[in-house]
Amino acid sequence: MSYAQPPATVPTGGPRETAASKARALQARVPPGLRLPLAVFLACQSCYLLWWAAFYPGLMTMDSVVYTWQVTTGHWRADHSVLYNSLVWLSLNVTGDFSALTLLQTVAMSAVLAYTCASLRTLGVRGRWSAPAAVACAATPPLGSFVVFVWKDVPFTVCAVLVFAVAVRLLGRRAHGTWNGRPQRSELVLLCTGLLGIALFRNNGFPMALVASLALLLALPGARLLIAGLATGTTALTLLLTLVVYPAAGIQLPSRAFLYNLHYADISVTYARAPGLFTPDDLRLMAKVAPLATWREAGNNCYEADVLTYNAKLNRTAASQLSKPLVELWWRTLRESPQQILGSRLCRAHIAWAVFPGPADKNARTWTYNSAIPADLWGYQPIAGNPYRPLLKARPLSDSLHQAATFSREAFRVPQLEWLLWRGATWCYATYALVALLARNRRCRSLLALAGVSLGVQLTVLAANPAPCFRYMAAPMFIGILCLSLIPALRTAPACRFLRPDK
Repeated sequence: MSYAQPPATVPTGGPRETAASKARALQARVPPGLRLPLAVFLACQSCYLLWWAAFYPGLMTMDSVVYTWQVTTGHWRADHSVLYNSLVWLSLNVTGDFSALTLLQTVAMSAVLAYTCASLRTLGVRGRWSAPAAVACAATPPLGSFVVFVWKDVPFTVCAVLVFAVAVRLLGRRAHGTWNGRPQRSELVLLCTGLLGIALFRNNGFPMALVASLALLLALPGARLLIAGLATGTTALTLLLTLVVYPAAGIQLPSRAFLYNLHYADISVTYARAPGLFTPDDLRLMAKVAPLATWREAGNNCYEADVLTYNAKLNRTAASQLSKPLVELWWRTLRESPQQILGSRLCRAHIAWAVFPGPADKNARTWTYNSAIPADLWGYQPIAGNPYRPLLKARPLSDSLHQAATFSREAFRVPQLEWLLWRGATWCYATYALVALLARNRRCRSLLALAGVSLGVQLTVLAANPAPCFRYMAAPMFIGILCLSLIPALRTAPACRFLRPDK
């Protein structure tokens, strides 16, 4: 009598195998083209959520306090970004806190980093190279914690990286011979959004947008008229808002003392270095604004304009009223001794071009800003009694996480590594070198336009800069780190193919 053998039992996997199977099944449901950006977005957002929870509702500076006072008391001014002030107002009025705004900033940056990685694939950069670079931007304390600041420079940086990402996609399409002279609708919308954000989130942003647009205009035949129109429209809209719409809406324009503060700083530096250039009439004019000793003392430090701009002995009312003759004095000094004015500008723009920081006794180390919010809010008296005053303090969601995040920020401020971790000029030069190597190896000059955004930021900060602030050069740091993923692609991709000869 025969008996049928019982069916062999198939061993079932443990919890790990079950979880892995579910993960693979979930991954299979995601379209292949979205897997890389989705993975990068989730990884970066996880890092940013840790920073957000550690410094909830967000890191702050004195500018954050000024934004709050302006939008909650009706004293709207255009000396800061009106668009960002509007976002602060919206966050406070809809949610009653800053946390929604800073959380939105993290989501926006995660999305842009994910889009950048997807764009880099058009240049032959694999996800295993670009994803770690994007996650490094979100995880390292200098750039990771920067995104949770209540600061207009955060969305400005997001938009600058977005323009770089769109440039990568457009130039990648041209390099692979799929460029038909027309940006896709999504590319055009994102490029317009990025350029407008650059122009509206920072008052001197539109020159940066123009340089980035010019780089694309030269590199993308067939779309030159469209890109030129986009750059012109962005600039025109920025000027229209500043000169017409803001005053009509009751938003006060910056005072003349604020507009010409860099000119006054140039005069002070020149007076300290070459007092013989100034006539008795010049000295009498300057004395009406501040004592001559104040001009000379401020001029002894060419690394920051704030020494004069926020000096207690400076009469700001007189500085505004006498702006015309003071600016005329500046022009005359420029004609007679241009090296003094240019030297003053280059010294203050040290953060834009110098790899290593300036002397500590001149307060010329990189201004990185602390994570602590002082109880007196940097001595800003108008905020006293404001109903939103209690919100301007750290309320971390986890004390342990807050301590760890604070320790990491302080550890990364080691002076010996400042040139690498906090100096945007370092990463500008790294970007230029990598882009030049890529263009040479692929025999494709149009790829040089990838450096357009970093060059635009660097040139604008070189032209006019008040102090050695890290935030002014944060965008080139993000771009430089992302460009590190080009290194493996230098030898793996073929030469560019064009629908028509590269001119």
